[in-house]
Amino acid sequence: MIGHFAITGGIGSGKSYVCHTLEAYGIKVYDCDAAAKRLWATDRALQNGLKAIVGDEVYKDGNLQKGVLATFLLQSVSNKLAVDNLVHPAVALDFLQSGLRWLESAVFFDSGFYKRLVFDFTVCVSAPLDVRVERVMRRDGISRERAMEWMARQWPQEEVERHSDFVIVNDGHRDLNEQVMEMLNRLNQLNLSSNRQHINY
Repeated sequence: MIGHFAITGGIGSGKSYVCHTLEAYGIKVYDCDAAAKRLWATDRALQNGLKAIVGDEVYKDGNLQKGVLATFLLQSVSNKLAVDNLVHPAVALDFLQSGLRWLESAVFFDSGFYKRLVFDFTVCVSAPLDVRVERVMRRDGISRERAMEWMARQWPQEEVERHSDFVIVNDGHRDLNEQVMEMLNRLNQLNLSSNRQHINY
């Protein structure tokens, strides 16, 4: 497969389910969130950088203290940018070294991650707001108000859709397999029209 492809969408949109669907077609997707957690735990340079901006208390016995980090992130936009500027380059490099072509990131646009690598095609997974809220409440065991608060910190879904090349609606009604196949067919057509190798899946 030629090129890099990104899957994004707000919390509760069902990105992971779409990624599982892609895996059924032989396409493995790089999970940015999982990678970041792994790197926080294993990358010594990243750990030292985080200690330098947050404080040594952000790690205890080698384990990331999520509460300490969360408090730091919520204190200011500049704090969040400082952490992003540590972890995003590490994740981008790890993605390139993975040899994978597809990447999943919830904050692909709003965090500016899309500027760190060249992506040929971006897919937005979307769902109605009430569906997303119910999913997040059920998944994380939180209140509706808390779920809405998390969503308010992300780009509006309409804005993410506008910046994407393709939108998959994961509302529990529209056929996901059909939409995924439509997207893959479109990618093949784009590749063929540019005299590129046919995408295998």
